[in-house]
Amino acid sequence: MSNNFDLTIIGSGPGGYVCAIRAAQLGMKVAIVEKWPSFGGTCLNIGCIPSKAMLYASEIFMQAKHNFASLGIESDNIRLNLAKMMAHKDNVVKANTQGIEYLFKKNKITSFSGTGSIEGKGRVKVKSESAKEQIINSKNIVIATGSVSANLPGLEIDEKQIISSTGALSLDKVPQNMLVIGAGVIGLELGSVWARLGAKITIVEFLDHILPGMDKELSKYFLRNLKKQGFDIRLSTKVSAINKSDNGLIITTESAKGEGKATIKADIALVAIGRKPFTGGLGLEKIGIELDEKGRIKTDKSYQTNIENIYAIGDVIRGPMLAHKASEEGVVVAEILAGKAAHVNYDIIPSVVYTEPEIASVGKSEEQLKQEGINYKVGKFPFSANGRAKAMLAADGFVKILADATTDRVLGGHIIGHGAGEMIHEIALLMEFSGAGEDLALTCHAHPNMSEAVREAALALGDGALHI
Repeated sequence: MSNNFDLTIIGSGPGGYVCAIRAAQLGMKVAIVEKWPSFGGTCLNIGCIPSKAMLYASEIFMQAKHNFASLGIESDNIRLNLAKMMAHKDNVVKANTQGIEYLFKKNKITSFSGTGSIEGKGRVKVKSESAKEQIINSKNIVIATGSVSANLPGLEIDEKQIISSTGALSLDKVPQNMLVIGAGVIGLELGSVWARLGAKITIVEFLDHILPGMDKELSKYFLRNLKKQGFDIRLSTKVSAINKSDNGLIITTESAKGEGKATIKADIALVAIGRKPFTGGLGLEKIGIELDEKGRIKTDKSYQTNIENIYAIGDVIRGPMLAHKASEEGVVVAEILAGKAAHVNYDIIPSVVYTEPEIASVGKSEEQLKQEGINYKVGKFPFSANGRAKAMLAADGFVKILADATTDRVLGGHIIGHGAGEMIHEIALLMEFSGAGEDLALTCHAHPNMSEAVREAALALGDGALHI
């Protein structure tokens, strides 16, 4: 087999595998290098997919314990079989990673198992676990190695007592008390899983609010909701030390200003303070690829690094660390290499927090619009006034749409409620076509449906919503 390719991609996560498939569809001879035993990267193996399997399973468990009786479903002796729940999670991961393997075969993509590094322009070295080395010659190279969990200085993650998101997806029993360090997306999602299964969750967040970057009206609403769910949330607080004892962990906290020390006892501490680009072992320094102050690979508008024909996408470059953002960049790079015009619209990348209720946003927040001096208007509608939501015992939350005060062009959409991650996309599509609030308000929605609340919020941008 000839090791000469049009494109070689290092990393088979959502950015890398999508880039490979699109490039193959466009007629390129493509190779992909993956060091893990299965394809899909962090997202499919230890991130997005397994966490959503656990979130769904734990939500059903919670519904069975607390809501079924209200619906007339008598269910006695509801109990958790954690081993079976974990098996479900593992089966979901296996099905998805095998799906990527099938797509590679279908599109005649050659895969190399091992750690990839760039030896120079057009040369990728692959080193397998057996220490065998191969050289791939490639016209173009794409770095798509993703990110890893960030850690606190001086804190050792052992994945037993002090864990990352990876460890949080493979616990063999429900902890009695769990400390979550960080109130971002990962911390709240995984904290929600174990809270539903019976753990007492304490969240410590350095900032004075949860979900940094989210529209603050939604984050404040969700903070109240989490407290109702039993979460102990300590804002403007940092962890200064974690000591292991025979009876678990003793965590020392203090205010963000370094005052007022307190202690928390926990069985497990989950470090969820964010992620950082993974570029180790790629040989970037040797070939002179430039990084920015945050350790991200610098690229131009075509995702090319300062070295010709070497590109980078996904979590290793600037922008939100989202799987779908990486996939979009992978498609665009493949199309640029094929001579097509392509771009990513970074103003319209949805983000979703898969808690219950879900939180979804696209476009600008109110804080951003104020900071940019844009004159805007707000249309809101609560799910408590939506018939389908009440029928499903899912009346928490609201829809909020932001539009230009003069032109009515929609600038942002924010939803907190059951299924928010599905509903956000009609706002995203509207924005992609530079649509106005009136366009959405005039669009007939099926009844009864939770998405009617989206239309009602659009109506509220004009003469007013109908059902409130």
